[in-house]
This record gives sequence, structure tokens and C-alpha cells, in this order.
Amino acid sequence: MRVSLCQGLLTGAIVLNLLILYFVSRAQQQMMEKRKELGRGTRRSALPASGLGGGLGVLVGAGGDLGVGGGEGHSRGQRVTVLLREFENFENYVGDVANSFLHQRPELPFLAVADASPYPPLLLPEGARLLVLSPSPDQPPQAHRPEFHVQTEFVLLVPDGVELEQPRAIERLIRELEGEGGGPVRLVASPVLARSAVQCLHLRVNLREWTATYSPAASGSSGSVCTALQGDAVVLIRTEDLFNLSVPLGRPLFSSLFVQTALRGWKVKLLESPCFAANHRPLFSSAHNQWKADTRLKETTGKLMRSFGLKRLLLPDGKEQWYGCSKETSRCFGTVQDDTPEYLYLDRWTPPCCLRALRETTKYVINILETSGVRYWLEGGTLLGAVRHQDIIPWDYDVDLGIYLEDIPNCDHLKNLDSGSLVDANGYVWERAVEGDFYRVQYSEANHLHVDLWPFYPRNGVMTKDTWTEHKQDVEFPEHFLQPLVPMSFAGVTAYGPNNHRAFLELKFGEGVIENPQYPNPTKKRLDRSKL
Repeated sequence: MRVSLCQGLLTGAIVLNLLILYFVSRAQQQMMEKRKELGRGTRRSALPASGLGGGLGVLVGAGGDLGVGGGEGHSRGQRVTVLLREFENFENYVGDVANSFLHQRPELPFLAVADASPYPPLLLPEGARLLVLSPSPDQPPQAHRPEFHVQTEFVLLVPDGVELEQPRAIERLIRELEGEGGGPVRLVASPVLARSAVQCLHLRVNLREWTATYSPAASGSSGSVCTALQGDAVVLIRTEDLFNLSVPLGRPLFSSLFVQTALRGWKVKLLESPCFAANHRPLFSSAHNQWKADTRLKETTGKLMRSFGLKRLLLPDGKEQWYGCSKETSRCFGTVQDDTPEYLYLDRWTPPCCLRALRETTKYVINILETSGVRYWLEGGTLLGAVRHQDIIPWDYDVDLGIYLEDIPNCDHLKNLDSGSLVDANGYVWERAVEGDFYRVQYSEANHLHVDLWPFYPRNGVMTKDTWTEHKQDVEFPEHFLQPLVPMSFAGVTAYGPNNHRAFLELKFGEGVIENPQYPNPTKKRLDRSKL
């Protein structure tokens, strides 16, 4: 078989890329092995700066001992790299922080890390280095990867404006961390004197529900052990642990760090007495710069939470922060295929912002139907959710209501919808569905989360309709289920449903449907009931 020129070039490109990936992987593996050797006290020299580009060498201490219990003559490699990640370009004290640490401990590697080259440029003293995380086309990949720039056993994460007053304070943190013996405590923190008080928090991250919940943690007499911190603190962590995180230096640093460590079951020990001071307080010299910092914090927090797939934060004071869809944005998922929304394939359930929008729309529609004199009832999976949860099924993506066809003229929002759509005064969109003879109420013109209204009419004592779907539960049923309709709790309101919900649901879905939850299309994605 003759190989064309294009095929030959494509094959060559693939082989070249595989070779590049192989050598980069080998380089990374070698660097990780060197770091582990350093953690056991083996001294190593730095890689040449030219090998990493931009004058950035791998940072290794040139002597001294931060070890615990090793005498003055005990020759060991440097154990800690000081790393400053949180600072703002428009006003910072990175140079002062570096001077403070290097004045007390000149042998310490000091690394400032920024997403892009700071402007104005940082003025760093000799012995301090800057690492820019943004890749550059003229540099090898390791030039911008922090794990290649830290060759010590521990990393000390320090906030901007902090100074080292007690030269032996770092040893205290090391003793505390090593004293935990590799248990769940994988970080040790010290509060910063005269800054915002540090609070120990309990953090529970539920990725399936896209939610992180913060709550106050109890303090102990010898220090607090918790899963997250709020406030200014210096944190010590093993280098291997830090760079085993998916996003080791995300911003905001504490938010990024503790979401990831909480998911791994790691804990942080907060010491009671501060070992570090703040030489600049407040951190920003003007109200305008403080506003800029607060705005930047809000932006970076939103970006981080969206990248982590967290759409709702419950804060210790009971307030909520939302990072998902709203009335002004599109919904969080696209067109549903095979009755299986995309989030189920990610082993997640309906985003909480979508559930919130569905609840608001349902409450709004029910109120209009009731005031208009339109008889309605909870249908299908919506009724199933009401019976099981008194709410929407946690993985459902819409709400279904049955209505009496003969009552439609009673409702101004429905009676003129033979064609087109109506955006009401509250921004909800009422329309006749293009898929058949039923109605749809969307959360907004931008956000198409919706409630479907299915018109039924009685015929010989059986409720029927003119449009049917391929769902097996979409069937006719005796009208006696609706005579009378009965009130039931649903999504924070009192709605109406069939008078014998079990018989109604088993007619629609099959026997035992209430006790045996399952995703809408098990052939595509099955529910793991052991995780309920």
C-alpha cells in the first residue's frame, strides 16, 4: 500500500510528540525522585538555570539545618522552602517579606509565585526568586511548573506582609507536623499577629451536589484540629503532599488548598500562639486598593469554584454564595440526550442553582394556576420526588404538572398561546411546546430550566391527552385518582397530587418504584444505590 505524503507527515508528527512526552515524563520522574532523596536528608545540587529557562533554577538551600534534633555539626540539606503566593500587583510587600525571612535565615530558599509577570516588576533581594506560572512558547514546560522549583522536604506558605521575628519559629512548625506521625494532620498553621483572627473551620465538600459547607470547629487546649482555616496564617505542608494536589497553588490559596485537602481527609492543626507578625497593617494603604483587592478576591474565588465544579458555598455565618446559573445566564447543562443529562455521567446530580430555579418556577406557576382556577396535579417523576423527598428528585432536570384541558381558558397566560411565546412581567417565558400539544414555562429567556404543563381530558372515566412521549410512564389513567386531588408538600410549597399516589405511581412506573430509586434511563447510566 502506497503511503501518501500527508500520511507520512502525520505519522512523523505523532512519533515526535510521543518522544517529547516520554522525555518530559522522564524528567519529571527524576525530579520527584530527587525531592524524595532530599526529604531523607540527601544533599543535591541545583539544576542549571539555563535548563529551566528565564534564569530560574531549582531552588535548593546551600547549607544550614532546619532539622529537629540534629546537632550543629549535623550536615543535612535544607528542609523548607518559603513560598509566597497571595499578593496583588498594584500594591504588595513581597520584597519586604523576602528581606525579613532572608535576614533571619539567609540560607532559606524563597520563592514568589505569580500567574503572570507582575507589573510593576517585583523588587526581590538576592536569594529570592520569582516563578511565573503562565507558559511561554520559548521555554520548556518545567520552567513554569512549581514542583520543579522546590527541592526541599517542606513548603512554608506565607501571606503577603508577614515577617519572621523568631528565627526558630519554623522548627516549631516542623516539630508539630512530624509529631503527628503521618496521621490525618497533614498541615500545621500558625496565626499571624495583629492581622485578622484565624478561625478553625470544618469543611465538608460534596462534589455530587456541587456544594461546599463551612461550619465552626471546636477549639482544643493544645491547638485546634480542623479541615479549613479562615484568616491570616502561615501554613507548613510537606512538599510531596502539596504537589500531589490537582491544583497545588490555585488562588485564593486557602480556598483552593482546603477544598482539595478536605476531599482527601487531611486535617490542619492551628497552633494557639502566633509565631509570625505583620509588618504592614492594614495590608492596603487606600480604600481604593482595598476595593480592588476585594473585587479581585471575588473574581478569583468564582473562577476557582467554577473550575472545581462547586456552585454553592454555605458559609459559617449561615450565608450562601452561588457560582452557578441564574435568571440572567443559561442553565448549567445542555440539551438532554436519552433522558440522561450530562452531569449524571460525571457522577453528579442536578446543580443546586438549577434546583433553586426549578423550585422558584414551580412555585410561581402553581400560584398562577391556583389563582386562575386551573386544576393541576404533580405528574410522573415530579410526583415521585414529592413522595420520596417532598422535593424535586435530586437528579431531575424539569418539573411536570398535569392540568385539565378544559380549564386552560381560565388562565390568561395559557389561553392565547396557540403560537409564539409570552414573557410575563416577572421574566418567565410561557410558550406552547414545539414537541407537541403541551405548554412550557421557562425560568427566563436566557435560562431554559422549565415546568411542563400537560393538558389531559376525561374520556369514559379515563384521563387521556393528545400528545404522548416515548416514556413508558406516559400512559392513560383512571380519573378517580384526581377525584379529589389532595394537598402534599413539594419544593417548599403545598401542591396538589393524585389521591392515591402509590397506586398512581406504580401504574405509571411499576411496582416498588417508590422504594427503588433509579436514574431515568438505566441503560445509559445506572444509579449506585450504595452511595445514597
